[in-house]
Amino acid sequence: MSSTSTPAATPAPSENWLLLDRQICFSLHAASRAFNGVYRVILKELGLTYPQYLVMLVLWEHGELPVKKLGEHLRLDSGTLSPLLKRLEGAGLVRRERSARDERSVEVRLTDEGAELRERALQVPRRIVSATGFDLAEIGELRDRLDQLTGALDAAALQEEPGSR
Repeated sequence: MSSTSTPAATPAPSENWLLLDRQICFSLHAASRAFNGVYRVILKELGLTYPQYLVMLVLWEHGELPVKKLGEHLRLDSGTLSPLLKRLEGAGLVRRERSARDERSVEVRLTDEGAELRERALQVPRRIVSATGFDLAEIGELRDRLDQLTGALDAAALQEEPGSR
């Protein structure tokens, strides 16, 4: 090896950005997977998966919604949302019906059982807070920063789309 080559174990400074542990996307991905693991255990008691829990959160907050609006809240397309709703409907937690006002639109509403599940779900956020080891202020600050990050990335993605320049 010549004296000018850099061993693979100690990358040149310009290459440091290509190290896995330097990637914010990987840190977010790893945190998301860790959250999913905790949620999987907690939500099993409710008979819900994490994506189903998110659907229920939106319906508990907003009540009856068109599938399109539900997808907007969750940042999910109808191809992803439809199977989730089908499983929730099969579990007796939601009901899907064509809108009387617009036959192209499908409305989603909670059943009585779905509405009652909300009471049991109240323990989920408390258990998640406990699992993080953060206090409520730290969680709020982190959520705010992540919301800022999401907004910045959404704006950057729009600029990167072909024809947007």
